[in-house]
Amino acid sequence: MKKTRAAIIGYGNIGQHVLEALEVSVDFEVAGIVSDIPVEIQKYPVTESIEALEKVEVAILAVPSRIVEKIAGEALALSIHTVDCFDIHTQIVDLRRSLDQKAKQNNAVAIIAAGWDPGSDSIVRALLEAMTPKGITYTDFGPGMSMGHTVAAKAIVGVKSALSMTIPLGTSIHRRMVYVETEEGHDFETVAAAIKQDDYFVHDETHVIQVDSVDNLLDMGHGVHLVRKGVSGKTQNQLIEFNMKINNPALTAQILVAAARAVTRQQPGAYTMIEIPVINMLYGDTETLIKRFV
Repeated sequence: MKKTRAAIIGYGNIGQHVLEALEVSVDFEVAGIVSDIPVEIQKYPVTESIEALEKVEVAILAVPSRIVEKIAGEALALSIHTVDCFDIHTQIVDLRRSLDQKAKQNNAVAIIAAGWDPGSDSIVRALLEAMTPKGITYTDFGPGMSMGHTVAAKAIVGVKSALSMTIPLGTSIHRRMVYVETEEGHDFETVAAAIKQDDYFVHDETHVIQVDSVDNLLDMGHGVHLVRKGVSGKTQNQLIEFNMKINNPALTAQILVAAARAVTRQQPGAYTMIEIPVINMLYGDTETLIKRFV
């Protein structure tokens, strides 16, 4: 069986779980890890450039959303497929348009926003609307640690460490609780104001709290509760729910690997998760999968 050679770009919480997911996937081979932070992994090459790795077919991007377009563009220019977990919902259409052009120019494929939200939850929301075309869907996250919001808070000048917790208030409304350690010489109130003005936080009720140790609060747990109340045909009061409690980076990583499996089966271009056949994300031949799930 031919295995897909995958490189991991970025080796933080998500990147480490991507490696674990690849190691237990029989159809993948780890080509190496691209990291600008020194990492010692004896089993695989570690480099600061994907060009230094051999025969990479797909790059799995475990990097902050704000640099996804740049990093993906560089890999696509080398005709390497990419998958990422870009999580800024309002910018997904623009990212898809940008990477679609680069992917087609280089006969490559990009699957974007392939985490669990956006990502697998996007597929669930689409399915719920297919079941009840008229209606309303509520997506309530947490309570739990938001990876994207935490990374955004850590990037603020004066922040030594941070943790952003998402607290669901119901009907898709959320509160952000941001716990920060400040760098010596930086004013907490100035730091807090900068966090609240960041695009990740400006649209939600956000509370910034100064703490002595973020590590003492750290918990990778998260979750989502999706509810749709709608109409099937002319029949009202259809109520459908989807609920999960998960380890955030572990599930994100697993979906990235599923997307990496699907990426080699698409025509050149950029895609979101709702555009990818679900069966392409699974390992196995088509008839066996149909017998298992249909």
